[in-house]
Amino acid sequence: MFSKEELSRYNRHIIIPEFGLEAQKKLKKSKVLVVGSGGLGSPMLLYLAAAGVGNIGIVDFDVVDDSNLQRQVLFGIDQIGNSKVIAAKKRLEHINPHIKINIYNTQLTSQNALEIIKDYDVVADGTDNFPTRYLVNDA
Repeated sequence: MFSKEELSRYNRHIIIPEFGLEAQKKLKKSKVLVVGSGGLGSPMLLYLAAAGVGNIGIVDFDVVDDSNLQRQVLFGIDQIGNSKVIAAKKRLEHINPHIKINIYNTQLTSQNALEIIKDYDVVADGTDNFPTRYLVNDA
C-alpha cells in the first residue's frame, strides 16, 4: 500500500505506538474537503497534505492577493493574482507528491454543495463568513 518513499516520509507517524501503520493507512484512504483556502484553510491544507491524507478537495473562488499573505501561509508573492485553488494544488503537490488534490474553482452554493461534498468523508470549514458556514453544516 505504501511506497518506500511514503514509508520513509510517514515514519515518525508510524513509530508512534498509539498511531502506527494502520492509522497511516486510514489517513491515506481518507477524503477531506476543505472549503476556503484563506487564513483558516491555508494551514489546514498544509497539515493535511503533510500528514498524508490521501485525497484532498479544495473549494475556493478567489485569487491570491498580497494583502492576505501575512495570514494565508499557503501562498507566496509569486502567486499573486492567480487562482487560489490552482496555486494551492501546486504547492501541496510539492509538499507531498503521494496524495491526490481535487480543485473546485467555484463558490460553494446551495446549487452545487451536495454534488461537491458527496465524495468526501470529512468536510472542513475554512471559511470566514456565516452563510457559507451554515451551508456547509446543512449540506
